[in-house]
Amino acid sequence: MLKKMGEAVARVARKVNETVESGSDTLDLAECKLVAFPIGLYKVLRNVTDQIQLITLANNELKSLTSKFMTTFCQLRELRLEGNFLHRLPNEVSTLQHLKAIDLSRNQFRDFPEQLTTLPALETINLEENDIVGRGRQILPESHSCTLAFIKRSPPERSLCCPPRLGAQMPTKTSGSPSLDVHTAVPASPCCTE
Repeated sequence: MLKKMGEAVARVARKVNETVESGSDTLDLAECKLVAFPIGLYKVLRNVTDQIQLITLANNELKSLTSKFMTTFCQLRELRLEGNFLHRLPNEVSTLQHLKAIDLSRNQFRDFPEQLTTLPALETINLEENDIVGRGRQILPESHSCTLAFIKRSPPERSLCCPPRLGAQMPTKTSGSPSLDVHTAVPASPCCTE
């Protein structure tokens, strides 16, 4: 077990060093067995946080993200968090004013993360394979246009079956309106079972 932990730490260090040394706009920490975003990385990345536009933390074991994560990487354009154990986002996600896409698929959300409705640049939200059970009140502001992917494993009477991955070309483009809810936000796709 210690050998596997050592390998995971080495993988994270290697990926972070690649980002810092190359001046890349991408930080890819997918499949690194992370249970939290390592606090020590804030210091290592401090000179490049403003240029990072894509962070991938997919397929880890994250249960939450901190407000510090959101405020540190405020220039993000895309955040990939699929395949974790997240059930909510911190309120500080509202600081991600440049965020265009967020993938929250295969997590443990039971409610639509309404903080996302405040993000003016947001174009794509993937919540596929979460257990969202309630109806959303107001999904998106009136002038907001966003692609939504929802809920494969929720009960059939409350499910929408949408694109299999972020950015898929299925008919899910919608303009928000004050009375929009989860069930009417996305036109029915061919894979729906209702």
